[in-house]
Amino acid sequence: MTLKEAQKLVDDWINTTGVRYFNELTNMAILAEEVGEVARIMARRYGEQSEKESDRNKDLGDEMADVLWVLICLANQTGVDLTEAFKRNMEKKSIRDKDRHRSNEKLK
Repeated sequence: MTLKEAQKLVDDWINTTGVRYFNELTNMAILAEEVGEVARIMARRYGEQSEKESDRNKDLGDEMADVLWVLICLANQTGVDLTEAFKRNMEKKSIRDKDRHRSNEKLK
């Protein structure tokens, strides 16, 4: 599935099953909440925090998909074509960071 297809799929779902988009500020708050859920799993499963029994069955992929879902909602609401935005972002990183990480002593 492409980003463009994902944006259309989310938009179709919102306009049928979901009734309408939450407003942009509500979706921004939901995005922060979903990122927090990913952070909680990462900190406890891969970081130094101990994992609670209630967190052991959490699906990291599902939580990441929740983040992607809300991000796509925000892109749709604000007129952002994620395919084009991602292409531009990769070009920017490729130019700006061409040598930056190779010369970083911390990464060697």
